[in-house]
Amino acid sequence: MSEEHGPLVDPNELPTWLRPLVERSAEVDATSLGWLRPPEGDSRIRPASVLILFGEEPEHHDGPDVLLLRRAESLNSHPGQVAFPGGATDDGDAGPVDTALREAIEEVGVLPSGITPAATLPELYLAHSDFRVTPVLAHWHHPTPVTAVDPAETAAVARVPISMLTEPSNRINVRIGGRTTPAFLVPSMLVWGFTGGLLDGVLDLAGWSRGWNRGDVRELSEAWQAAVDIDDPGFGQ
Repeated sequence: MSEEHGPLVDPNELPTWLRPLVERSAEVDATSLGWLRPPEGDSRIRPASVLILFGEEPEHHDGPDVLLLRRAESLNSHPGQVAFPGGATDDGDAGPVDTALREAIEEVGVLPSGITPAATLPELYLAHSDFRVTPVLAHWHHPTPVTAVDPAETAAVARVPISMLTEPSNRINVRIGGRTTPAFLVPSMLVWGFTGGLLDGVLDLAGWSRGWNRGDVRELSEAWQAAVDIDDPGFGQ
């Protein structure tokens, strides 16, 4: 059964740039984010969480950023895809926030003491994998270095500036299997699928999105090459 969602802290305790997103987190439902609501009472649907972790390094002058990882090519499930830290709920997890933080620790080595869970979004139903995923919005108030803890699972980790994601030239749609999904071109990272759709909804909810060419639809292989061709030697440093 779906749980309540919305702010977990007083938005006034957060940076000004993050407050509108957290304040609006209670106003949305799964359909307004472009996803289905999980069916009620189906025990086959497993709970999961992802951590959407926002930070800022003022000395870098790039503005706020969000943490993304690229899955290892050797994985059987979604190899090479870009994702937020996250995964299925374990029996010992206290709830969606606990799951998201545990997975982020295991995947990229974050220190939870430097993270403030700020809000949850409504559960999103992934019909192809039978997961109901709770996105957890968080503020990285004390960022620390992160890395691919297990290279067999994670190929790369990056803090991606929001300004890069909202740059109209970095936004496209990807066509695969007869359907299209929002996608983002990041140096050597193509953000698409579930993560691309969720990121698209979060940027809109926060009021950060800028106008972009929604008619730019590319095949997956072409989109991957476009991301590889982006020349930004300082990215991820």
